Amino acid sequence: MSAHTLSLRHRIRRGALITALATCMGAALVSCSDGAGPAAEQSVASPAADAPLARLAQQAADTGSLGVIVRVDSGDGKPVEIARQAAWTKDDHRLAADDRFRVGSNTKTVTATLVLQQVAENKISLDDTVEEWLPGLVESGEDITVRMLLNHTSGLGDFLLTPEFLPSLTGQEKRTWTPQELLAITPGQDPPAEPGEKYSYSNANYEALGLILEKATGSSLTELIKEKITGPLGMKDSYLATNGDWDTAETTEKQHVTGYEPDAERLRAILSGTVDLPEGVGFAGPERSGDNIDTSAIDPSWSWAAGGMVSTARDWQTFLTALNSGELLPMAQMKQMRTTVNAPEEGGGYGLGLMKVDTACGTVWGHTGGLPGYSSEIYTDASGRRSVAVLTSTNFGIKEEKAATANKALVEAASCQMLGEPQPSDNPAG
Repeated sequence: MSAHTLSLRHRIRRGALITALATCMGAALVSCSDGAGPAAEQSVASPAADAPLARLAQQAADTGSLGVIVRVDSGDGKPVEIARQAAWTKDDHRLAADDRFRVGSNTKTVTATLVLQQVAENKISLDDTVEEWLPGLVESGEDITVRMLLNHTSGLGDFLLTPEFLPSLTGQEKRTWTPQELLAITPGQDPPAEPGEKYSYSNANYEALGLILEKATGSSLTELIKEKITGPLGMKDSYLATNGDWDTAETTEKQHVTGYEPDAERLRAILSGTVDLPEGVGFAGPERSGDNIDTSAIDPSWSWAAGGMVSTARDWQTFLTALNSGELLPMAQMKQMRTTVNAPEEGGGYGLGLMKVDTACGTVWGHTGGLPGYSSEIYTDASGRRSVAVLTSTNFGIKEEKAATANKALVEAASCQMLGEPQPSDNPAG
């Protein structure tokens, strides 16, 4: 997410395979789609008004995004909801705009909100050290503060970069990881950085924050999310995943989106020039059309406070709108959350669990998310009254050049429509 690209999902960062795989967490293709059925044609606003956005969504789906959900709320009470997909994916799942989706690292904004609520109640201080809360669990914890965990300046690397964890990320190994185990295999940054020295995105930061929250409150993270966020906001389709069994998780009649990734050969080609991927290394799951793998069964529970939530476009926009309009945090904590460090790889800056992204049409606030088979970008304007969500049913698949271009055009157009600005002049459907 150019310097103003909307998501880190469109980049392969830091020049290593496992680093590239880290973008899965807070980025000759399929055949063109035929006419979509009713579920894939959802649109609430005027057909003429959102036709260009719908065309971009279908173009993105056919070019490699595979499945796309777009929801734009311009604050006028008439949200646009669009669901488009490549034709062959309909055999797995007829996509609808209100389907449940793994929102990945967008979860970090919820975790940060919960921490800042405790800060407002003087139960946690941003200047508390990790060692005070989690003695002996994090290397150099006596020099790392809660604030550094929140804005990714802790100096910690990412457990995603380790050979111990890679088989679980790709689904080749079925193992239940605890946050403590993940922190135990977390390396320092490469090259090394002192706590507070520089921004470097790490899921380990939020695993530690989840443990601090549970210790400070005496409640589980699942309970805190229900009590402080999803319950009060009426987010009935949002929950923290504890396994990969979507049929027996907290269920409603809502479907769960099927996610896909390129097979081992395509993945190797995508990463060619960045890293030499060992032959045969790829995601586990059933083979699908266009050299894709169905990754829906890969267990995301390891991502926990860093990326474990399942939601819908509407539910997550409800959360972000409440947050950025001041409903969930006092003004002092909202100001702290929006105090950013420079994070050009995210398209702007990173606050306390909140990204500031400079788009072609203005600044937006929110986060990105990614897990195997799922990527998302969800933002509001500064007031929180306008919001946009773009959910895509692949992560590495949109790193191929044509797919990345089409997906970027869609996100830019949706963001501009949310902000009430004309689509970018170079937009193919503008």
